[in-house]
Amino acid sequence: MAAQEPGGVPGEREAQDGIADPIELLTLLRRLNVELDRFVERFAVGHGLHRTDLNAVVVIMDAAREGRPLTPGELGAALNLSAPATTALLNRLEHAGHIERTRSATDRRKVELALHSQAVTLARDFFTPLARHLSAALEEFSGAERQVIRRFLAGGIEASVAAREETSRH
Repeated sequence: MAAQEPGGVPGEREAQDGIADPIELLTLLRRLNVELDRFVERFAVGHGLHRTDLNAVVVIMDAAREGRPLTPGELGAALNLSAPATTALLNRLEHAGHIERTRSATDRRKVELALHSQAVTLARDFFTPLARHLSAALEEFSGAERQVIRRFLAGGIEASVAAREETSRH
């Protein structure tokens, strides 16, 4: 087992003035991303899903939580997939019993996507321990500190989108 440094996380160091070094923070963020990927991969393998399938479930779930219908075309755009790849993805998810495609109540020409309750239950059961542990970690911070974390995460998402768009132009 690796020796732990100040802060309790292997490799974590505070700068001389007590302020975390931006490079160290980025390193920790990268490590968090890797650990989250490893956790999610366990769910994917256990349920015969691809990583893109899980990303699709998250996009569909977020749309439902926001109360907005989601079409296959919108899902494909969100995941940067071609129409044939989106169709194959939806066929896999539908065959596995995770989603259903229904005609829009407002425009019968449109197809909308919805998660089956069994998919929501499976995900909730598996991801609850992660949510519990992450919530406990967040409880260690004051409300003001959580606002800073929120700002950083929102800014990090915007920065990631901007970098992705920048690199897609090259």
